[in-house]
Amino acid sequence: MDRRSEIRDFLTTRRARVTPEQAGLKVSPLAGARRVPGLRREEVALLAGVSLPYYTRLERGDARGATDAVLDAIARALLLDDAERAHLFDLVRATNATAGTAVQGRAPRPQRRAVRPELWNMLEAMNGVPAYIRNGRLDLLAANALARALFAPVFNSPARPVNSARFTFLDPAAPAFYPDWDTVADQNVATLRAEVGRNPHDKALSDLIGELSTRGDTFRERWAQHEVRRHRAGAKRLNHPLVGQLTFTYETMELAADEGLYLIVCGVAPGSRDAETLDLLASWNATEPTTSPSNT
Repeated sequence: MDRRSEIRDFLTTRRARVTPEQAGLKVSPLAGARRVPGLRREEVALLAGVSLPYYTRLERGDARGATDAVLDAIARALLLDDAERAHLFDLVRATNATAGTAVQGRAPRPQRRAVRPELWNMLEAMNGVPAYIRNGRLDLLAANALARALFAPVFNSPARPVNSARFTFLDPAAPAFYPDWDTVADQNVATLRAEVGRNPHDKALSDLIGELSTRGDTFRERWAQHEVRRHRAGAKRLNHPLVGQLTFTYETMELAADEGLYLIVCGVAPGSRDAETLDLLASWNATEPTTSPSNT
């Protein structure tokens, strides 16, 4: 993926969505009709306190000399949220590192990371709730028995490694499994987009994005929007093939000792219909061991 193009497309899509009114600018009625509803480059430069040539150069992907203070100012001008701001910093660091500029930032993550035995034991001990471990490109690396039962269509999908985005976009069972398919699809794309900024040298990630982009328009159209979000907690609905409708909440925690790996724990309200449904699913799968999705 072209780092300069990533910066260019991200900044232009963010600029296009912010109106002058949202940015706090007063537009004179004598200024004439605007060709686009979003901010103009000169308006972003004004709001960020930088020169127009400087901002134009940055928006074209030339991030040489871009300091944290400048990037913060541009993030404020474009009304970026925390996830988008972090993504902008990641893109600039990756671009400057590729160009040979000394920058501070994360070291490249290893593309493959084994799940430590201690983490397997932790998943095994969490037998009362669905829990699994994934990486930044949404490969499901380990799961306890209840998580494998809850997400059975994902784990049973023939493609390997098991990957949430690949299942969502390429498996014909996904729309029936996810009643809110559009929301799940948007979340997957936004997660992968953020990972591209954090880990630009991950060939497996590039290959996955290429696969999803070439096998259908749905992913490619969403990818072009450059949306970035942190989906660390929330609720999700499933239409499970065995037990029917089920709604659960989830919490996502990055594993401090294993950078790039995330523990996802799912839960339901005690005494609710969803809890009864999950208990039923657990009783049907009580003898299933904790296993690696990539080995099944």
